[in-house]
Parts: sequence; structure tokens; C-alpha cells
Amino acid sequence: MKFLKFFFVSIFTVGFIGFCAVLGLYFYVKPELPSVETLRDVEFQTPMQVYSADGKLISQFGEHRRIPVTFEELPQDLIDAVLATEDARFYDHFGVDPIGVMRAVRVLITTGSAREGASTITMQVARNFFLSRDKVLMRKIKETFIALHIERLLSKQEILALYMNKPGLGHRAFGVAAAAEVYYGRKLDELTLAELATIAGLFQAPSALNPISNPERSVQRRRIVLGRMLAMEYITEAEYEQAYNAPVTARYHVPEVEMSAPYIAEMVRTEMIDRYGEDTAYNSGMKVYTTVHSEMQAAAEASLRANLHEYDERHGYRGAVSKLWGYSAQQVRALRPVGPITETALAVIRENNGQRWSNEDIVEHLDRQPRFGRLIAAVVLSVGEQDAEVMMRGGEIITLPWEAMSWARPYLDHDDQGPAPSTAGEILASGDQIWLREVEGTTYLAQLPGPSSAIVSLKPQDGALQAVVGGYSFNVSQYNRATQAQRQVGSTIKPFIYATALDHGFTLSTLVNDAPITQWNPGAGSAWRPRNSPEVYDGPIRLREALARSKNVVSVRLVRAMGVETVRGYLPRFGFNPNDLAPNETIALGSASFTPLAMSRAFSVFANGGFLVEPYFIDRIENSNGETIFEAEPVVACLACEDARETILEMEATAAEEGTELEIPAELQELADQNLAPRVLSRQTAYLVSNAMESSIWGGGSWAHDTGWNGTAWRAQVFRNRDMSGKTGTTNDVKDAWFSGFVRGLVSVVWVGFDSLDEELGRVTLNSNLDRDRQPIVGSESGGTTALPAWVRYMETALPMVESGPHPLPDGIVSARIDEETGQLSTRNDYTSMFEYFKEGTAPSEFVEGDNSAPLIFEDEDEGLF
Repeated sequence: MKFLKFFFVSIFTVGFIGFCAVLGLYFYVKPELPSVETLRDVEFQTPMQVYSADGKLISQFGEHRRIPVTFEELPQDLIDAVLATEDARFYDHFGVDPIGVMRAVRVLITTGSAREGASTITMQVARNFFLSRDKVLMRKIKETFIALHIERLLSKQEILALYMNKPGLGHRAFGVAAAAEVYYGRKLDELTLAELATIAGLFQAPSALNPISNPERSVQRRRIVLGRMLAMEYITEAEYEQAYNAPVTARYHVPEVEMSAPYIAEMVRTEMIDRYGEDTAYNSGMKVYTTVHSEMQAAAEASLRANLHEYDERHGYRGAVSKLWGYSAQQVRALRPVGPITETALAVIRENNGQRWSNEDIVEHLDRQPRFGRLIAAVVLSVGEQDAEVMMRGGEIITLPWEAMSWARPYLDHDDQGPAPSTAGEILASGDQIWLREVEGTTYLAQLPGPSSAIVSLKPQDGALQAVVGGYSFNVSQYNRATQAQRQVGSTIKPFIYATALDHGFTLSTLVNDAPITQWNPGAGSAWRPRNSPEVYDGPIRLREALARSKNVVSVRLVRAMGVETVRGYLPRFGFNPNDLAPNETIALGSASFTPLAMSRAFSVFANGGFLVEPYFIDRIENSNGETIFEAEPVVACLACEDARETILEMEATAAEEGTELEIPAELQELADQNLAPRVLSRQTAYLVSNAMESSIWGGGSWAHDTGWNGTAWRAQVFRNRDMSGKTGTTNDVKDAWFSGFVRGLVSVVWVGFDSLDEELGRVTLNSNLDRDRQPIVGSESGGTTALPAWVRYMETALPMVESGPHPLPDGIVSARIDEETGQLSTRNDYTSMFEYFKEGTAPSEFVEGDNSAPLIFEDEDEGLF
């Protein structure tokens, strides 16, 4: 009895001392324990995602790839796998597992080392969220107390969800859902048992056990997980065997982007960092919805690339990217005597052809090549008379037919190309590393284009960007030419010059002298001679025709008549920086430099009836909970809203005069309350310039009577749309080519040029290998030949998606039949006359005389007509 009494007293004493020690430790560390209440509202570091207006994922930015999931979204096999390996008694303990602790103590006593940590999943959650991973006793004590608090606060399901979402599982994947996408490119519920077991095995040591870096160790760990699942009867023997023997299918998967818009994505990234700071932007899980439409963006990107390839191919082939073995095609040509290649020359080539690489080496080499747009890296294996066998990235071998390479005459310089080739050996040689591209299902020889380009497309009603492409490929250059490249605008400035003229006494029927100008500059000791392109001068010409045919000297004469300072004071209303406008007459020829974005904004003034909108690209931002934290409130161009405001003012004046109570209809008030953009141009002037630019596409006169003429944008006639307006632009030495065009619902601007200001777009000579369909352009590059084709190709997709009816005829505009030659009134109803639009009170007052002659409206003091 004494022994039993001593035993129980000792047990009680030890227990009491232990309890006191634990209680003392608790109060000792309590001030350092974090509040686990934060786990209820925990926000995981998740990347920022960028979407198109129609919900397509464009890009995501962030240090961590994480996709938070709820407990209900976790596959049961994954839950079973994690519990079997990490905490088999998870549902039976209270945060600390006494059995696990005793087992760890026993191992420590018997082996002398702490091989088992006795950590439960709850304790690991405590460590992952609140503590470091240092293996020290005090951390373990804190971990235990925090785990007890967590078990009191959260359910088992909530704890398990936190555990599954928090840890890093290798290759920047945080949480099980991100690991599924990183390693397998699929969602959790799409993975096999073997793949889920592999992810469950990552919790122990992500770096050492992940299936990409260490596939063999990953398989071993997967089999351990499966064995424990089998032992706990979570899976059957058959399921175990199948998953046990499954191959390793993991490889690194980048985030699944649904549409390509890297330049707009970078614009969003920069804007979000400016707004919220880098940490919040990258890690708070915000979703940014842009104004860009996926179909328009894809069309703009494809159009820009196709147009650059067409430009580049008509200027000639610059040769292989590199030479892997043997002679290059240029060396073969050097060995070939005049005329057909001889057997002697062929023997020399064969003797020095070098050792061909193995297919395995070629595949490995091609896999390392950069990716630019949709170009396909390839290597020439052999060359026939008029074909070549090539291996593409991935190892596929195809035969490149003559039609796919016959364009490739040698590039000499920007103005000259070599003779058209007659055999494939003049173009390619075995061992050449080349680029290919697919065009409508056919694979063509290609090259990375030399010049650059940009496309900007926006809604003129509110400035919402619909498509932005800042270059051929973001991988080639991250420089966004759409928003950053200030390039000379050339003749695309002329509509703004003409708008100035229409507000300073000129009309579209005003005659201006289209004759050469020579202006002596005593200070420079030289003369300034602005010239038309082409150098054709037509004498007196109406302003409509002069704009449509882009007559340079007419634009200069208009600036001269109004005064340079008048023009410089007028143009900033279109959003142009006045400091960028030349203080001399070169302003008439587009010597100023603006970005494509600035030009699209300026042209929107004509398209929307005279309002200056602000371009924007972020429609709304949502936080990680799906709550909208920002929504764009753009200023809008709204003629009906403007009318509503005027109507309400009239109603207020009438009510005040009559002393009656004012009742404003709700619909009218709603229109008046819109956030109206500032009016910078009258409706009448905007309409007249837009209408005149329709002639840039459709021309005028009568072809049947030899008076017909084309505007510089005649290639846009393919749409058969009389409501399109546009203006081409070409700078001196053809360094920049532009086309700016619009319909009522869309303004789109295309720019083409080399990044280096020293390089010219040049000229093209006839390629005898190509028929007319494949070579539509011969001669000098220009806005109408170099930029307009990209606009046309893009608008084939965009036009059906936007409003494109006729511009509404505003009040204050009248039409009158005029004589096409003199611009005076005419009573004739034949090819010599046409209807022209005028502001009220500005139409001609005199009728054309029988000799069809009329004095010029103005002319230089020291110059006659010729």
C-alpha cells in the first residue's frame, strides 16, 4: 500500500509539475504568440491577372504562382494522399498528437536522434503562417500552443485547406492547385492518382522531390505515398499497381494565356505598380480587365506581322540565321561560274560540305532557339533543284517547295534587290539554320523582319483601346512603339491643317495653287523647295482633291495663307503638344513627331464629331474576393448628350420666363448627366474633314471622261464601304509610313519604319518569280503601300464588330452643286459637276462661266499660277 501510495503521489506530483511547467511556458511565450484570428481572413499571395474585355487571360504577374482553392475543390485522392503521409490521425487529435509525440520520444531515446518531428498538419500550418523553420526548442513550443489555438478557432476542413494552399512546392508553385498547373498544365480535378500522389509527396521536400528537377527521387517518393494510401485502404490494389508503374509526365508549364497581347499587358503592369506599389500589385490577387477585345487584338497582331513579312520579302532575302555545317548559299553562288552550276563546282562543294549533324543534335539545337512571333526555327538537311528538305523545331521533317522560297532574291540594300533565283541552291544550303512561317496552311521560307511597326485601335466615343501592338514580337523588343515611339507623322498632319483652314475662311471647294514653291533662306544660304510626291503639279485644285491626293505644296500654301502661328495655336486642340510643332512652314508637311497613340486620339476628334477623348485601357479592377475596387469613368463623346444639355438650358430659360415649374424627363436628364468630353472642334468642321477624307479612299472625277483621280488610300476600296475615312502619311526619304483611318465606331492607326532613324524603307524592283497577286507593290514604299495594307487586313476582322454607318449630317451644313474644275456653282448635271458640302453662309455665290475659268481665291504675292 505504501508503494502504491508513493507511486500515485509521484505520478500526481510529476503531472502537476508538468502542468505547471506547461502553464508557465504558455504564459512566458504568450506575449510572443501571434493572433490566429487572422487565419479566418487570410489573403494568400496570388499573382495579378490581366484579362481582355471579353474575359480572356492575357497575362499574370507575380513572384508566386498560386491558385487558392476551397476544401470542397480538393480531390479526395489528394486529401487521402496528404493525410496518409503527413498526418494519418489528423481527424482524431486536437492539434497535437500525443501518440505521435510519444513515438518521436521513443525514437529519440532509442536512436539518439530526432528522426521524427511529431508535427501534425495543424502544427505545420502554425509554422507556415507564423513561425520560421529553425529547428529550435522554443519554436516547437510556440508551434504547439499556436496549433492548439488554431484547433479551437477553425474546423478541420478549414485547417486542411490552409495547409494545401500555403506551402511552396517547387518552381514558384505555391499551393497544390498551382503545382498541378506548373507540373501538369491541368486543374486538380483533371489529374490522375499518380500525379496527385506526386504532388502530395512534394510537401516533405519540394526542391529535392519535384518531378522536373529530380524525376527518379520523385518516383520513389510517389511510391511511398501510394504505399501508405494502400495500407490505410484509401485505394485498391489495382489502383496502387497502375499508379505505381505510371511514367513521369511532369514538365514545366507556363501560365495558360488565352490570348496574346504582351504590349498591353506590360502597360497594365506598369500602371498597376504606379497605382498600388509593386508588392500589392504582384501579390494581392487583383484581376485587371482591360478594354482590349481579344478578336481585334489577335487580328491586329496577325495583320502587323503579315504586313512586315510582305515588306521584308519584297526587299529580298538576307540569308540564313547561322551556318551549322557546310557551305552557305552565298558561298555556293560564289563557286558557281556564269551560267548553270558545273559538275566541277559541285564536286568542290561536296568535298568541303562538312559533317552533317545528327538528327538528335539538330532537335536539341532547335529547341534552344528563341521564339519570335509565329516564326518556326528550322535547319536545312538537303537541297534539290527547286525544293529543300528541312527539319523544324520538334523534329518534324518537311519538303519546302519552290513556291515557298521563290521570292528569296538577294537583299542588296534598301533600294535594290538581286536577280530572282532559279534554283533552290541559290537560296539555301545544307546546314543553314533558317526561319519558316505558315501562311494559310502552307509553310514558307521566312526571316525576322527588318523594320518595326505599331497598330493602335480605339473607340472614338470614349477612348477605350481596342487593340495595341507595339512591335513584331515582345521577345524581340519590349519597346512599345505604339505608345513610346515619337515618329515624324508626314502627311497624316494634313487633315488637321485643313481643319484649321475650314475654320479660317476656306471651304472644300476653295481653289489653291498646286505649283512648285521655292523659298530662299538668306541665313542658311539655301532654298527650301517643298515637293509633291510624286512630283506632279496640277495648278488650281480644290481643297477636297488636294487633301485626298495629299498635295504637299497646297498644304504649305494653306499654312502660309493663315500664318504659322495661327496653325500652331490651333493644332493643340487635337491633343498635340505645342512644343512638338515646328515654328515654321514645315509644320504643313508633318515635321512634328507623335506616337501612334497620340495620332489615334487626334483622329478620333473627326470620327466622334469634335470631342477630345482620353485614351484608356483599364476598364475595371477586382480584388481577390471579386469585388470591384476601380471602374473607369471615361469622358465620352456624345452628340445626344450635348443636345440634351442644350435642350434643358432652353427648358430652364422658358420655365423661368413663364414662371412655371420645370419638369425634365428622366431620359433627357440621364443624357445630360453623362461625363462629356470637351468639345474642341465644331460639328460642322469635323464632318467636313471626315467627309473630305472619304475621298482619300474613293477619289473623284469621271474615269469614263478622263477626269477621274484616285486618292492615296485607294487600296481601302476593297471594303466597298463609302463611310470610311483615312489619310496616308509618308515622311522625307521614306523613313516613316503611316495610315490613319476610321469609321464612326473605330479609329485605327498603323505606323511602319525602322527603329533606327538612319534607315529608309526604300524601293522595290520587279521580282520576275512572282505574279501580280504575290507582288502587289513595285516602286517606292509609302503610307499607301506600306502601312495601309496592314490597316486593310486588320479592318477585315474589326469592321463587322463596330458601328460603321454614315456620319450624321449636322445642322449648319448645306450642299451645293459645284463645277469640279473651278469650285464655283454649276447648273450642269453631268461629269463636270458634283455636290459639295459647306458650312451655312460659305458656299460659292457665283456660277461658273461658259469658259469654265475662275480667278484663284489667293496666290503668292511674287508668284503666278506657274
